[in-house]
Amino acid sequence: MPFGLTNAPTTFQAAMTTEFRHMLDRFVLIYLDDILVYSWSLDEHMEHLHTVLERLRQAKYKANRDKCEFARQELEYLGHYVTPQGIRPLADKIEAIRVWPEATNTTNVRSFMGLAGYYQRFITGYSRIVAPMTRLQSLKVPFVFGDDARRSFQALKMAMLMAPVLSIYDPTLPTRVTTDASGYGIGAVLEQHDRDDWHPVEYFSHKVPPINSLDDARKKELLAFVMALKRWRHFLLGCRRFTWVTNNNPLTYYKTQDTVSSTIGRWMYFIDQFDFTPKHLPGLSNRATDALSRRPDLCAMTHHACAFDEELQRQFIRGYESDPDFATLYAQLSSDHPSASHYRIVDGYLLLHSRGQDLLCVPRDRRLRTHLLGEYHDSRLTDHFGVNRTIARLRQRFRWPDLVTDVTRYCDSCEVCRRSKPRNRNPYGELRPMPIPQEPGLSIAMDVTGPFPRDRLGQDDILTVVDRLSKYARFLPCKYYATAPELVRLLHTSWICSHGVPEDIVSNRDTRFMSAFWTSLMQESDTKMKPSSARHPQTDGQTERAHQTAQMMLRTLIRPDQKDWVDRLPDIELAYHTSLHPAIGVTPFELHHGGRKKAVSSLIFSSHEQPT
Repeated sequence: MPFGLTNAPTTFQAAMTTEFRHMLDRFVLIYLDDILVYSWSLDEHMEHLHTVLERLRQAKYKANRDKCEFARQELEYLGHYVTPQGIRPLADKIEAIRVWPEATNTTNVRSFMGLAGYYQRFITGYSRIVAPMTRLQSLKVPFVFGDDARRSFQALKMAMLMAPVLSIYDPTLPTRVTTDASGYGIGAVLEQHDRDDWHPVEYFSHKVPPINSLDDARKKELLAFVMALKRWRHFLLGCRRFTWVTNNNPLTYYKTQDTVSSTIGRWMYFIDQFDFTPKHLPGLSNRATDALSRRPDLCAMTHHACAFDEELQRQFIRGYESDPDFATLYAQLSSDHPSASHYRIVDGYLLLHSRGQDLLCVPRDRRLRTHLLGEYHDSRLTDHFGVNRTIARLRQRFRWPDLVTDVTRYCDSCEVCRRSKPRNRNPYGELRPMPIPQEPGLSIAMDVTGPFPRDRLGQDDILTVVDRLSKYARFLPCKYYATAPELVRLLHTSWICSHGVPEDIVSNRDTRFMSAFWTSLMQESDTKMKPSSARHPQTDGQTERAHQTAQMMLRTLIRPDQKDWVDRLPDIELAYHTSLHPAIGVTPFELHHGGRKKAVSSLIFSSHEQPT
């Protein structure tokens, strides 16, 4: 394998893993060309060494004798010093961090963070310590190595100098995983008990993903446990029962919930692979992981959003007193004996306690709401994000009834967004309403609906034909899989022979109506086809409405076995044609034929009249 190729490390690692696949994690660890053989005793170690060297000989790999160390109880491996008592960083690496000069550009910060981050498993609260410097790694942020970054730089150096010795994981010892979560980060500690005390094996901290930032405390605590299990899956899966320690007492009964969301359901499915016992530990006793999950930089930014000047505070109070949504509630809470509620008043502000946090209620004051919308949409920290992200940010701290409507209207009217953001959809087409026919019979609309229960002739569908001016309709039974020639024959015999050839036909884009046979026949008849737009049934709204009317009337007339629906269609047509249509003000029969048709009631009464 030549040096310098991009895929050389991956190829070589794959080759080594293949050769030693039966020994890995049993008594061999391999990272590229570094092979570590570990054993419980010297005799066992000699057997393992013989097995490894024999495999190297068979694979025709050569080992450099000068770089090999045999039968050592303490050694350096991959930047760590490994002893029977535990693992600690190499002294020369710690010294390099101690004498590292202050960064002067983004590249220097990345180099320092890369070295320090390699040893973050030894540092409690690593994410919290390096938060000010983490922001400086982005090229989008102006590089200013200020006081916060300088304090973070020195604190990280001190933490590395005082890094504890981490125990080597032993699958035979009692194990516990302690987790905690805040609104901004999660933390976890993997520990083992050696008959004297609990000793850390590894620390872990991580920022809460943005998609989970709005979850309640219980869901974030469960997320912390899921991420810890993924981090230490190679230790915990298949081992003896371990203990999960959390400061969220209801979470210890997570399996007894009646209903869970799809996300929690997937997490529970993953968690059930592990054998553990949940245990509640109050937050004051859970200091290590509590510190890992706290990030003061993000906390400060969130609380800053509620800092208003005195004039705005007075506007809030005046707004509560006149707001129809909050006035009564504000008056009750301001009394000497307020009733128990999720609402409370602090410094004149009305707060709603929801999902473990206080939300500031915003009265119906245009100036106040516009001010908040501007802060959470136009500022440099929010950078003109879209409607959904702006709503999510506001819902973290505020509550008012029309929040979604106000945010949508504000973002849609933002000049900066309209000028700077690309359009993600095609522009709307020109409105071109279809012209109203001048007389009945010139323009019809038709569509097919079904399927219905098949009758004795195999008919299980209805071809609906509606005159677009008079609303006169025919409900013609047909087969669901009728071909284009069959539908043409039905239209000819049941409509054209009685009402003439129309000038145009409005229909959907059914393949039978768009077929070459149908279109060529319409061209010969000098009839223009007007197909509707794709996925826009409103174009052919008249037949869609006629479908609904026919189906509703069928449900009221047919027998329970639904086999007589074809026999009921003439009755439905008669009732439809002789009833007043709201769109035209008269009956369809009267407008279509120019005269009234005798109704059913007239026929009934006339049959009982006696001649005088």
